[in-house]
Amino acid sequence: MAKQPKKASESSVTMTELVLPNDTNTLNNLMGGRLMHWMDVVTAIAAQKHSNRIVVTASADNISFKNPIQLGDVVTLTAKVTRAFSSSMEVYVEVYAENIPSGTKFKSHSAFFTFVAVDQGGRPIDVPELVPETDEEKELYEGALRRRQLRLVLAKRMKPEDATELKSIFFDKAIGQVQ
Repeated sequence: MAKQPKKASESSVTMTELVLPNDTNTLNNLMGGRLMHWMDVVTAIAAQKHSNRIVVTASADNISFKNPIQLGDVVTLTAKVTRAFSSSMEVYVEVYAENIPSGTKFKSHSAFFTFVAVDQGGRPIDVPELVPETDEEKELYEGALRRRQLRLVLAKRMKPEDATELKSIFFDKAIGQVQ
């Protein structure tokens, strides 16, 4: 029986954490590993909500540490599935840090995680198709196939010449010329 498609909004998750002393490094900034843990948790929950299955992390893309998050800041992470493939799902996460006493809030990080839904034996299992509704969801959905092909090429699980969506970025299909 085919699974019913789900809207991207149905997988939306928001998680809030307070940066405590045990979460920080010697400069009183949030440790990168703690932030990655929180990002993995919130994105896994979003993937579970979409698939109604156990999920395992397959990859995390380019987590850059540009703006430090400090002791006492409130961290809000939002995640939702951007596209579903046969058994895998791409999930986008945004991280905001807020210093409540000073009234400052800023976007500190964003990343894409990939999860695979598995059965009780740990074998990949099909997930529902994703239906994007908003302009942002449609843009993330469209880019997901290119990001997936890039991940597969970098992992040497796809030959570069087979990455048709990636090639479409660099080559004009009509005349085969670099744009």
